[in-house]
Amino acid sequence: DLDVLEDKIRGGWAGQMIGVSYGAPTEFRHLGRIIPEEDLPQWTPEMVKGSIRQDDLYVDMTFVKVLDDKGWDATTEDFGAAFRDSQYPLWHANYAARRALRRGFSAMESGTPAVNPHANDIDFQIEADFIGLMTPGMPQSGAELALRVGRVMNAGDGILGGVFVGGLYSAAFFESDPRRIVEAGLASLPPESPYAGIIAQTLAWSKEHPDDWTATWQKIENEHGTGDVCPQGAARDFNIDARLNGAYIALGLLYGEGDFEKTLLISTRAGQDSDCNPASAVGVLGVVMGYDAIPEKYSSGIAAIADEKFSFTDYSFSEIVESNLRHAIAAAERGGGSTTGPSLEILLEEPTATGVEVWDDYGEVERIASDDPRITYSGFELGKRLAWGRERKVAVAEEAGAEAEISFEGTGVIVTAIHGPDGGTVEVFLDGELVGVHDTFSEDGQIKLDEALWHRFGLEDGEHLVRLRLTGEPYVRDDVRSEASRLTLQDIVVFH
Repeated sequence: DLDVLEDKIRGGWAGQMIGVSYGAPTEFRHLGRIIPEEDLPQWTPEMVKGSIRQDDLYVDMTFVKVLDDKGWDATTEDFGAAFRDSQYPLWHANYAARRALRRGFSAMESGTPAVNPHANDIDFQIEADFIGLMTPGMPQSGAELALRVGRVMNAGDGILGGVFVGGLYSAAFFESDPRRIVEAGLASLPPESPYAGIIAQTLAWSKEHPDDWTATWQKIENEHGTGDVCPQGAARDFNIDARLNGAYIALGLLYGEGDFEKTLLISTRAGQDSDCNPASAVGVLGVVMGYDAIPEKYSSGIAAIADEKFSFTDYSFSEIVESNLRHAIAAAERGGGSTTGPSLEILLEEPTATGVEVWDDYGEVERIASDDPRITYSGFELGKRLAWGRERKVAVAEEAGAEAEISFEGTGVIVTAIHGPDGGTVEVFLDGELVGVHDTFSEDGQIKLDEALWHRFGLEDGEHLVRLRLTGEPYVRDDVRSEASRLTLQDIVVFH
């Protein structure tokens, strides 16, 4: 029945809005620990208005707009072009991918680890909900679309995060048992992938501890809590890796037992990316329940904003549901189904393992601080920088010819720096060879801590020397120009 389909789609978008709004106050404030109940917000209907400004939703809708404009056969380059031209603030893999696109890389390159050190981050996972909502009961169709979109900003397990979440939504249209939904999502992953491994473990541990979600959480933390490769999270408690946070989505669904509030609370209390994870968890549950069955306590604030446009998009809640319904009907018809009056026939697909090449593990991680004796300077000033409430050791230079030399032993390196409107251009030399001119300009005007100036994976194991030389020139592209030519160097992340 098309009315039922629309109600489920509406429930999926509403769940995302509720989950991200509820979890936003705790996002990345609890790292490697469960959020205490007393630190959780008290829900009010007005809180859902915060979803209008959330990247979990406006980035989703960027890709929906491409499908509206280009049709189902839109290419990775089509999605990349829309992403490149977007004007909203971004972080992590999304931020690095858009910078790469604007610096001449193709959409088939911008998510790869050679270009994007955030390739396994959560980004595609948090914006893939629309894929499953458009492919009800058709996980293979959803996975094919996920590969086209996810390559723009992620690779490996970073893409598989979107495949997993899309698979959860696809299954939720025809399945109400949360365990079977998680198992269906897992079935879309290559079993040898680390992502499949953590989801399989979460399923197994939840059987061992059926009444204690914190015991399963602890096992996830012990096994995977420090496995992040991203420049901000490597060798720290901060973890924005898709796999860990995907396990928290599964945790909420498995222990929430189909109860909306319980699922919301557990997926939030797991910590780390505690707004994105409940957004996906109760988004999936919203499909199972349908919009009309979501507890009024949580849904009652949506009517007041149903016709308000989400930031940076052409869509309101009502409009995105309408667009999504059209695409779901078209997907079903492409898959051999048909529409007869008020009914839609869907030929169901079995989930199958999606072929994606994974690209880690890089082994032991070390952070070399900017005042470490393995780094020598000429023309830099050592100090500290406070940004976003965090204090970081830094080495700062702006004049042409200022140099830093970094000696390290390992198989990979990420040179981290603060990105901002004043970031200039830097020549990078590896073992005496010029390997590129890079910059630390942040085009959205925001300060970005612990970002990559330059990185290289897959080095021959041994001693290496990185030399940075400031050009003294601002970053310039077309009519875009940085305010200064500064480099604010932070840590050096080394992989052994």
